[in-house]
Amino acid sequence: MSVEIWLVRHGETLWNAEGRLTGWSDVPLSALGEAQARALFPLLAAEHFDSVVSSDLRRAVHTARLAYGEPERRLSALRELDFGKLEGLKWTDLAEPHRMALLEFEGFQAPGGESTARMRSRVYGFLEGLPPGRHLAFTHGGVLRVVLRDFEQDRFLPPCAVVGLDWTRRRVLFVRGGEGLDGG
Repeated sequence: MSVEIWLVRHGETLWNAEGRLTGWSDVPLSALGEAQARALFPLLAAEHFDSVVSSDLRRAVHTARLAYGEPERRLSALRELDFGKLEGLKWTDLAEPHRMALLEFEGFQAPGGESTARMRSRVYGFLEGLPPGRHLAFTHGGVLRVVLRDFEQDRFLPPCAVVGLDWTRRRVLFVRGGEGLDGG
């Protein structure tokens, strides 16, 4: 039996809307973010999952509750990248070297923060330990990006995007972005 994982990025927060780096800061969903999460409910409720987990940050937990139901576990392993001293800064306020390194992503580490290699290690530590079956995980944009990069699909996804993965065969089943849940 194989392992299938559906990764869901949390809904919009005010910091997302303002273009702020929102790593381990525990900011809530905005009203739009709550609506985005509710819009996922018909898609997710039609599916059966053997486990439902979430990052332990409230924006992911709240998205899980609105989009599917109470997560069985809340895990720090599914957190966003820790941006350290860059937390809360707007993209436009970042020094050019930080912006370029973040766009490159591989090898990035914010001052006083976590490296992308360390984030990959903790995320993959969790994903590799999943038993056979279908799993639903509510997480963050950086987590989706690190996984998709490894599946040769480097892209930024909007709030409440859903990525389906055949983890066993290491292939992307689908990517559905944000509000419209468009395929592709």
